[in-house]
Amino acid sequence: MELYDRLVQLVREAEDDMRKAAGGNKAAGTRARKAMQEIREVAQQVRVAILAKRDVADGAA
Repeated sequence: MELYDRLVQLVREAEDDMRKAAGGNKAAGTRARKAMQEIREVAQQVRVAILAKRDVADGAA
């Protein structure tokens, strides 16, 4: 759940730059792309953690 909370936090933090980038602000676009990369990395970590828990549960059955 900790990783998911981090993911949600990153998305919220990126919101302002996303809006500015949509308005044409190039610097905000750069920050938004950087934020999206970090979001992607954390999302992958969440995915791996979910699969690991599933595999442990399947092994216990």
